[in-house]
Amino acid sequence: MHHLLKLLWEKGSKKHILCVGDIMLDAFYYGDAGRISPEAPIPVLRVEKKIQTLGGAANVVNNLRSLSVQASLIGIVGDDAEGKIIETLLAAQQVSSASLIKDKGVQTIMKNRYIAQDQQLLRVDFERVGGYAKQLTDEVSQTVKKLLPTADILILSDYGKGVLHPEIIQEILDEANRQKKISIVDPKGHDYSIYKGATFLTPNKKELKEATNLPTNSDEEVVVAARKLIHDHGVDNVLATRSEKGMTLVKKTGEVHHFPVVAKEVYDVSGAGDTVVATLAAGLSVGDTIEESVHLANLAASVVVGKIGTATVNLAELEEAMILEDRHETKGSKIVTLSQAENRVKDWKIHDLKVGFTNGCFDLLHLGHLKILQESKAQCDRLIVAVNTDESVRRAKGPTRPVHNEMIRSTILSALTCVDLVILFGEDTPKKLIETLIPDVLVKGADYTIDKVVGADVVQKNGGRVYLVDLIDGQSTTSTVAKIKA
Repeated sequence: MHHLLKLLWEKGSKKHILCVGDIMLDAFYYGDAGRISPEAPIPVLRVEKKIQTLGGAANVVNNLRSLSVQASLIGIVGDDAEGKIIETLLAAQQVSSASLIKDKGVQTIMKNRYIAQDQQLLRVDFERVGGYAKQLTDEVSQTVKKLLPTADILILSDYGKGVLHPEIIQEILDEANRQKKISIVDPKGHDYSIYKGATFLTPNKKELKEATNLPTNSDEEVVVAARKLIHDHGVDNVLATRSEKGMTLVKKTGEVHHFPVVAKEVYDVSGAGDTVVATLAAGLSVGDTIEESVHLANLAASVVVGKIGTATVNLAELEEAMILEDRHETKGSKIVTLSQAENRVKDWKIHDLKVGFTNGCFDLLHLGHLKILQESKAQCDRLIVAVNTDESVRRAKGPTRPVHNEMIRSTILSALTCVDLVILFGEDTPKKLIETLIPDVLVKGADYTIDKVVGADVVQKNGGRVYLVDLIDGQSTTSTVAKIKA
């Protein structure tokens, strides 16, 4: 299992994240639109199913609970039927409604989406226009101050509906900084000076463009725009979500990390930003690195856009997405340098994958070779095969060997499904490779004893093991060459 996922499984339920923002009720009407209305040139939707879910800041909390993290929600809802539905939905997720501010003069925000054959036809919104009464926003601020000391991370989910007006935002962020709390802001509007001092801003590409008046089409343009936000508004990190181009993380320190998109099919982007914010917060709450938390958030977004409606992602789905991502990665070039192999092994180990290692000349691939390779892979999740260069083969076998040059031998090995990486080495033994990669399982033929296997001491000292494969009699490259010559 991936390191961060393991932390969330073990520690997530003990973490508490406080989310403040605009609360909504999302409704989805699914049906068939097989005819055109006689009253106007529009489709008629015959509704077959209605689903109501938490939206806005409430969807962030919904995602946090799906990730097994404790969460509190602060926002304003009406004392109406929609507000009561939100309370019921929160209770189903074991989230208390005690911190909700309810008012009879407020209409709960509701967004209705009408969908036929997985295609959204229309959205109808019910929402108030204008800001909330000062007494309500003051109550929001007071509730935040009351709950913030118990929280590990603060999220501001700003949908521009009035709960988070500038004075409240700055008051809350200043308090979070005083208490040394990580703050993540999902922003809205053009003026990001109101988010001064936030630890993270998570604009999408369009929002980043509007907030900076700079282009955001290329990697370089996104980085420039993000750095402007950091410089102008005193934030520590900008995580720009870029649709089909994935995400870009820019840090105050100057570091830049691009995370390519991993979604295979996109059905609905409703609430995907909420999923990103929630997953980022969940990762950071258990103490993992920013990069790993963003990587997890990127994967979470890839899962959630493959679902219809305002959706969430759970830990099991994230684990599956990581496995699929890792399998996809191994389909790239398998023939790598030592440095590339080292990076790949680090990533595999982060994903809790067991790494195996074997080595040889592998000249004129035969049944004995296949047995060693297949048994090697059976002992691990990922198998590295180290191949002697032509020069090192000549030193060991004489001037007439190898029969096939190193690139032919490496290419043939890389075509085998049981082989995940191939690396060439020119030394007499693979000791340097083993000391660098530190595999979990070291495999050799049973013509060796464990005490004679190069690198066995290194592997065993680091908690690994040595596995010896029984050889097939009469199967060797030397005997094959002899038969050809005869």
